[in-house]
Amino acid sequence: MSVLSLAASSSSSLHSSSSTCSSKPPFSSSAKPAFKTPFVGYLVAPPQKLWFPSTTDLSLNSEGNTRRSFEVFSSKTEDFVRVPLDQRWMFEDYEVDGPDIWNNTWYPKAADHVNTDKPWFIVDATDKILGRMASTIAIYIRGKNLVTYTPSVDMGAFVIVINAEKVAVSGKKRNQKLYRRHSGRPGGMTVETFDQLQQRIPERIIEHAVRGMLPKGRLGRALFNHLKVYKGQDHPHEAQMPVELPIRDKRIQIQK
Repeated sequence: MSVLSLAASSSSSLHSSSSTCSSKPPFSSSAKPAFKTPFVGYLVAPPQKLWFPSTTDLSLNSEGNTRRSFEVFSSKTEDFVRVPLDQRWMFEDYEVDGPDIWNNTWYPKAADHVNTDKPWFIVDATDKILGRMASTIAIYIRGKNLVTYTPSVDMGAFVIVINAEKVAVSGKKRNQKLYRRHSGRPGGMTVETFDQLQQRIPERIIEHAVRGMLPKGRLGRALFNHLKVYKGQDHPHEAQMPVELPIRDKRIQIQK
């Protein structure tokens, strides 16, 4: 039976252990059965306990330089082989499908984006340009203002919009900008202008603008739930203690 030895030692102990490897295995016969690792291609025995190297576990490689390594007893060569420490994952069965020990890129965990811990912002849409305000809202809902921004994770905040019926547009968009909806039946297309929709359902104008600036898919659908648009000054989110949405672009507000 092939056995994996995870005890780093000096060069003198390496020769002494290699002389006895063919007669007696370094572990007892109660060790786990050997397995064939997909990286190496021959049988090795899994360790009986985890091995944590220390700063004294140094050895000499073929060039004579010190390098952290460990010993592997192979059934193919019937001898101990010195393996660099950074290749240990090839010989450990519990690390074959385990975490990537080479990838140190930070990725948010579930505890980093809990909805109950996210901030709430509020913005008054009175005399604010629709497109510029919607892009600022989408940035905070998306979380792009954070250093922990991750494209595939919901890291953003909640945004409340009040006075949705007082939002403004530039140029002739009030009469030229069109909104279309379809009932799903033949001839069921309904077209109305910005002014008509603002008088009927003013919340839908801001929701439509912000939705188009969010990702398309289930992440975008989840992010869209962070937007709360209301007609008038009242909103049911006083308990969340929202703060004023920071707007740096002075062009958002129409100067009268």
